[in-house]
Amino acid sequence: MDQLFPKEILNWINNEPCPPETGTWLDKHGPADGKVLCRVARSNGLDVEKALGAAAMARQSWGEKTVVARGDIMRAIALGMCDRKDEIAGIVAMETGKSKADAMGETEAAIEMGFFVAGEGRRNYGRTTTASTAHRTVLTKRMPLGIAALIIASNTPIANVAWKAFPSMFCGNVSIMKPSEDTPATAFMFAEICRDAGLPPGVFNLVQGLGPEAGGPLVESPDVALVSFTGSSETGCIIQKVAGERLAKVCMELGGKNALIVCDDADLANAEKWVLSSAFSNAGQRCAAASRVIVFDAIYEDFRERLVRSTRGLKIGVGDGDFLGPVINVRHLNNMLAQVDQAVADGASVLVGGHRLSGPEYGEGYYMAPTILENVAPDAEISQKELFGPITILYRVSDFDAAVSLANHSMLGLTSSIHTGSIHRAMEYAERVEAGVVVINGGTHGSEPHMGFGGVKNSGTGWREAGLEAMDVYSDLKYINIIHDPGKV
Repeated sequence: MDQLFPKEILNWINNEPCPPETGTWLDKHGPADGKVLCRVARSNGLDVEKALGAAAMARQSWGEKTVVARGDIMRAIALGMCDRKDEIAGIVAMETGKSKADAMGETEAAIEMGFFVAGEGRRNYGRTTTASTAHRTVLTKRMPLGIAALIIASNTPIANVAWKAFPSMFCGNVSIMKPSEDTPATAFMFAEICRDAGLPPGVFNLVQGLGPEAGGPLVESPDVALVSFTGSSETGCIIQKVAGERLAKVCMELGGKNALIVCDDADLANAEKWVLSSAFSNAGQRCAAASRVIVFDAIYEDFRERLVRSTRGLKIGVGDGDFLGPVINVRHLNNMLAQVDQAVADGASVLVGGHRLSGPEYGEGYYMAPTILENVAPDAEISQKELFGPITILYRVSDFDAAVSLANHSMLGLTSSIHTGSIHRAMEYAERVEAGVVVINGGTHGSEPHMGFGGVKNSGTGWREAGLEAMDVYSDLKYINIIHDPGKV
């Protein structure tokens, strides 16, 4: 696999690889061993202007293609991904440190997103309606927005690419993507596949580099009609302010501090399984991770013992099996360690983990031990701030009302889960919890291409990604009024 991984990751503009205009580069370190994996183009406003020019040249011709024709190209891209899925998964695994099995699962999900969007070419229906005026009919038609800036996170790199690129291109937009500097090669490979599938030059472009240097000029550009961003709420607020000053459309999928409730009538073995998966899979690097586990007092001791025991038994490392990998970079690792140390200083107890894993098997990799805390105040910083790592907190509550109140005690509202044997309790929770996605007797994570995904409060701006709802993000509706005169028949 080392021979397949490119040593230099360039920008992609007008269907061609392009070095950075400034000639400067960033080192990308492999999370599994801490060694330099490749160097990445460090782009700035000059590269963004070049990409904007290519996108502008392609905008009209691409937007004028029928949705069926654009859907056919989306299908060809998805098929191209199928042909290279082993290679894609290998790149994802090396860039992120996750297992090959997890990387393949993510790759296959991204391919399914392509097929789902492609199918909309035959289902991109408008609407017709009558009006109060005689002999008047109103039609609706989806129209492209223009140039879309797509800014993505590193946690699921090929899935994040697919969730934005496919619906954006399908809706007739020309796109400029700014991938995370931690996962540049995955997006570059996708761009190559797009070209090989027949996507015209300028429709999909990549600008690599750091957020302020490469993403900032994209967000600021008056030529960008839509900014679609996945990342932290803090960065989202900055983007909203900058893009909002020129009334650009902004879609954001932001952070989560997701609550998983374990009631006194829950199947504890099932709840234990889902807490482990929701809190620790992908090294906890999910916006939908279960970072707050709220447990009824009557079963708290039993469930805590189960969870701590099973967490200690989790496999961590690298290879082909089922294991938890590293976090994405050393800066992120050090931030989590500092947050845990501060929580302990404020009175929290570490039940398991709380430290960086070291030893010959981990080398210089960025491995955080799966961590469970308790005795943490609901208002503490670690209770409110998304950490994006394998850290969860146990809270003890007296009853259902207390559980709902604590679940809602957050500025974030992305996902939530409840484990209970009562359909009445489950549905009442679904009604009252402040979250965009609710799961009953399952995890807080997991979505599919046909399912809209997004949150409330500071977890987003109200739009939903994936599903048919994504078409509303990447297009505008035009209302066409037809008035006929019966006297001229």
